[in-house]
Amino acid sequence: MSAEPVLPEAPDAGQGNLLEAMVSRAREEPNYFAGSPLNRVAFLRSDHGFLSRAVHHPSAGFVLLDGLAPFTASPSTLAYASHADVRPLIGEDPFARSEEEMVAGYNSEVVVALLVFLGLDERRQAAEGVEWERGHGGVPLFAVDVTPRGLLKESAERVVREVEGRGWKPLQGRINLRLDAPQAAIYAQARSMIDWNNRNPFCASCGHKTLSVNAGHKRLCPPIDLGAPAGSQIRPPCATRTGIHNLAFPRTDPTIIAAVVSSSGSSLLLGRKRGWPPHWYSTLAGFVEPAESVEEAVRREVWEESGVTVARVLIHSTQPWPYPANLMIGAVALAVPGAEEIHLKHDPELEDAKWVSIEEVAEALRVGTSALGEEPGPGYKEGGLRLPPPTAIANRLLTAVVEDSAGAGALGEKL
Repeated sequence: MSAEPVLPEAPDAGQGNLLEAMVSRAREEPNYFAGSPLNRVAFLRSDHGFLSRAVHHPSAGFVLLDGLAPFTASPSTLAYASHADVRPLIGEDPFARSEEEMVAGYNSEVVVALLVFLGLDERRQAAEGVEWERGHGGVPLFAVDVTPRGLLKESAERVVREVEGRGWKPLQGRINLRLDAPQAAIYAQARSMIDWNNRNPFCASCGHKTLSVNAGHKRLCPPIDLGAPAGSQIRPPCATRTGIHNLAFPRTDPTIIAAVVSSSGSSLLLGRKRGWPPHWYSTLAGFVEPAESVEEAVRREVWEESGVTVARVLIHSTQPWPYPANLMIGAVALAVPGAEEIHLKHDPELEDAKWVSIEEVAEALRVGTSALGEEPGPGYKEGGLRLPPPTAIANRLLTAVVEDSAGAGALGEKL
């Protein structure tokens, strides 16, 4: 399995150009769930002519999610259905009407499966010769919710039986880290978008049903509902229809996660939550609050969860985390001398926290990593430290500190 997305190489620095030199020396750290191979072409989500052609194109692929579990052709590869497979759920042409026509003719009694346009897979453009207007090319990919429920239960069950007959299986488990990196990035986008739409079926202002538009990337509250009883088809005024607020977009919640280094540089701060496997620890994490910088969030969360005070904070890398729609902002932080005593009096989230030597962390990274619910790697000895797998940003942060301690010390110089 490929755990790392492929990133473009930084250009060679030109002589005398300070900005280019800085960019060429910088290294972007790729993390799992990032590095999508898709061009999202967000500006085409409102182009119903393009979307209609894309959904009918012979190369079009549809990622199927049943209860947010993606159907896979193998443990590491998503399965891609055809338009014919999902036609019973999405109809012949889900993009036949413009957004304005969809709003004017909104009928809450007409139910179709949730469909989201993900983007164009440009890797397959040359091989399959798929070209579009405006100079764009690539195979169009969509996500479809095939969860059997409500009025679509029977149709969805038939679709699920059909694809399961081909040997496709939904990838079980709440957190899936077994897909190849490009496939994981596509799944992350599909899961987050389907989940967001399903969580927002009603208007937060007036409570009426919302309508999915913009190829699944926007929901709005129509002023009429032709499916409502006679006399109530005209909806009451709603604040979302005033000014520029006539829409709701998907949200991403910023979350910090930090590898905290002791002031001596010899240890790392690790914590464990209740219910984790024995000896399994990770880095500390928490949500960024409104009007709070990322660096401030690191200091607050570390102190609240462990009692340790952090001084300098260095942003290392980020990771999309589709459970449900977080952006993990990874940091390395340096503890304040004399303020490193651990206590769990503030926030009861952790069951335990402790300082672990760099050497013990290095050994655990070598033999003791695994996802929750899985066994550690070969060479692990019972009772030894266990850590998250390489597909988790926590692992990448710990690895960066360990390698820095054994190498040039660039992180140490910055901290």
